[in-house]
Amino acid sequence: MSPTVLVPTLQQPQLEHPRQADRFGSSWDGSLATLLGLGRAAGADFVEFFLERVNYISVLAEDDTITSISPRLSTGAGVRVFRGGADCYVSTNNLSFEGLKAALDKALSVMGLHLPTNGVRTPEVNLELLRDYGADRGKDTWLDRCSSIREMGDVLLGATSAVDRKASHVQSRRAVYFRDWQEVLVAASDGTFARDVRLTQSVGCNLLCADGAQRSSISKREGDTSDPDFLRNWDYETHAEEIAESAGTMLYADYVESGTYPIVMANAFGGVIFHEACGHLLETTQIERQTTPFIDKKGEKIAHESLTAWDEGRSSHAFGTIDMDDEGMPAQRTLLIENGILKNFLSDRAGSMRTGHPRTGSGRRQNYTYAAASRMRNTYIAPGDCDVQDLFDSIEKGIYCKKMGGGSVGPTGEFNFGVDEAYLIENGKITKPLKGAILIGEAKEIMNKISMCSRDVSLAPGFCGSVSGSIYVTVGQPHIKVDSITVGGR
Repeated sequence: MSPTVLVPTLQQPQLEHPRQADRFGSSWDGSLATLLGLGRAAGADFVEFFLERVNYISVLAEDDTITSISPRLSTGAGVRVFRGGADCYVSTNNLSFEGLKAALDKALSVMGLHLPTNGVRTPEVNLELLRDYGADRGKDTWLDRCSSIREMGDVLLGATSAVDRKASHVQSRRAVYFRDWQEVLVAASDGTFARDVRLTQSVGCNLLCADGAQRSSISKREGDTSDPDFLRNWDYETHAEEIAESAGTMLYADYVESGTYPIVMANAFGGVIFHEACGHLLETTQIERQTTPFIDKKGEKIAHESLTAWDEGRSSHAFGTIDMDDEGMPAQRTLLIENGILKNFLSDRAGSMRTGHPRTGSGRRQNYTYAAASRMRNTYIAPGDCDVQDLFDSIEKGIYCKKMGGGSVGPTGEFNFGVDEAYLIENGKITKPLKGAILIGEAKEIMNKISMCSRDVSLAPGFCGSVSGSIYVTVGQPHIKVDSITVGGR
């Protein structure tokens, strides 16, 4: 902890920072340090400010027309005050000194605290030298280098045209892209002072085909962080060919018969099951609510010995990659499960304070209107030691889940997920296509039934909603075998 400097409260109204600066920077340290000192003098155990600027745009193409262009600019800040085991969060879009001071005053009052009166000497928090990931890693040029609106429209129309050429029985085709640029500054009473710039982009297509009473719908999405040329480099011809082939196959597929089957689940987005059914249960927010079956299982076996799983913020260009979390902690790798043994939970500052589990750089939020909470980043099952064909060879009759769809998960791990593209496995061979499959299970049971993992780990972009809003994450896994699972169908 840095030593404090006493500043007369009477000087505080004259403090100011550059409200219209091109970026957040070290010039904010004086005013933020003073505000943090005010919060501590009022009796708060800990105070944190989170400042944010956002430049977002999304574009939608339907068939051969751009039907929507939706830009959004926002600037704001949030202040979080801790006292004992409780905390309060207040947000504002007024980034003047007086605006931030008013937000602090409101948060303190909710906690039964009050700003010190004029004339009282107030400790000023000494912030560390600014850790500027944006400047140090060349991120400040990213926004200017991204595709123009005209480029966005041209690429999306090219994609829907490619889908039309490659697919048959087309009823509708859509392509959508978004770019989300975010600048954040975190200052806290423990001396944390850090800035980052994030650039998240995603693009994909949806295809609906119909032939009489037969219907099929396939979607595919790709995502990236940190590449201003992402959209320019998107291979939409290959993308269109993949979804056209899948939609054509599933158009005439038979409906699956409900029952209990062994399954092989494909890599990449197949990892959404682990994310939803297990990953959320390893966040300290679930421990605080007493809603995870793994609350007291650290160091114990919770999964098959073939399963090892990680959560991290470091994979190059992955959708959940961050240089620092939204509490200013540098990104790291967190081993969740090793050979079936639960090793760690994901923890933010509040979660660590209330549960005792160490912080893991997992404090994340959608924007400045939310307090940070323990959230996943890039979460995936590690590679195993099997060839993909070994998984199929071990199954006499089962189902291959090639493309996962949407689903839902209960608060303690009960889940159901649709499968957009599935196939029957017979005597180790993939035979006929199947549609209408729904996977039904419970996290603490299915984790012990993942008995084989191949070597071909792949990642896929995703969106995750929880107590701190919707954030960008990565899911992933190799091909895995689940010994038995309930499959709903006709």
